[in-house]
Amino acid sequence: MTKKVWFQTGIAIIITLLIIMLVIRVQVIFEPVFTIVTTIFVPLLLGGLLYYITEPIQRFLEKRRAGRLTSILAVFVIILLVLTMLSMIIVPMVTEQVQNLISRAPLIQNEIQDVFNMILSYRDRLPINPEQYIQDALNRGSQMLSNLASNAFTILTSTVSVLITLVLVPFFFFFMLKDHEKLIPSMVSPFRGTLKQFLTELFYDIDHTLRAFIQGQMLVSFILCIILYIGYVIVGLDYALLLAIFALFMNLIPFIGPWIAFLPAALLAVIQDPFLLVWVSLITLIAQQIESNLITPNVMGQTLKLHPLTVITVVLAAGNIAGFIGMLIAIPTYAVVKTIIQNMWRYRSNLKETMFTTTGEGGPPQ
Repeated sequence: MTKKVWFQTGIAIIITLLIIMLVIRVQVIFEPVFTIVTTIFVPLLLGGLLYYITEPIQRFLEKRRAGRLTSILAVFVIILLVLTMLSMIIVPMVTEQVQNLISRAPLIQNEIQDVFNMILSYRDRLPINPEQYIQDALNRGSQMLSNLASNAFTILTSTVSVLITLVLVPFFFFFMLKDHEKLIPSMVSPFRGTLKQFLTELFYDIDHTLRAFIQGQMLVSFILCIILYIGYVIVGLDYALLLAIFALFMNLIPFIGPWIAFLPAALLAVIQDPFLLVWVSLITLIAQQIESNLITPNVMGQTLKLHPLTVITVVLAAGNIAGFIGMLIAIPTYAVVKTIIQNMWRYRSNLKETMFTTTGEGGPPQ
């Protein structure tokens, strides 16, 4: 029995869990390592995100015989031009709408209170007690404001950390663009034989999975943002640009994000004109149908092969575990784990040979 693959795999999992438990128990010893990892994790993550977004531009330029440094310089120039354009065109519009929203905040608050009062007038007919939910929401809001005031030093420290992160991100981004072909070969260079082949295929599959998700999801979210903005402007919804930008970030969360983005648009539509809610709902429905039936199948194809029920379950579970950040990274993390398991399953029949043989060399999958 000890020679069975399932038995050896089970033992490996148990040993891994024991190692994790021991590391947690003696984490004070590894605290410097954790500090270093957490310091570079966010810049590395943001640098990797920028790399996957801009890598197609670099590949396009290098296919036109541009040198590596020339393509990198062109990518940085394009990023600076985009940021400049945003600061000159988008930022003033967003600032104007934010100032308008702040100036109208008391009026909007009164309108929301009227909606709540209308709901409360029908509380005897509702299966739940809305007054309790409203009171709980107000209590949470007060608690958030008090925490914001009491944690001023923490906020200042976090701001400094963010500035450090912004300084480190360009360095990670530059070297990813410069040496990305060397990363996987250098990672598998200590290994030999079938194990090297297994790890090489695994890392290239992970790279392909992350590339498909990040590039596809960013493009889908950007297209949806444009569709929603045009629709909101046509129907005359206030704060159309703010709502579209909010939808851009929310749509990075598959399935759940679009509904989160719909809520503030629906609320502002009811306040502005109750009939406008019909148009906002129709625009959202049309945008989602275009996304699910035209954009996503052509942009992502069947690369990830994730069932919608699986996506919803993973996103909700990640949200409960790690909040908004967990919802953002839930699907790519799940896709990477799925890729690892699929590669291990492909090698299940000769797992022992994979670990100990010394013949064969790995290379990028064709």
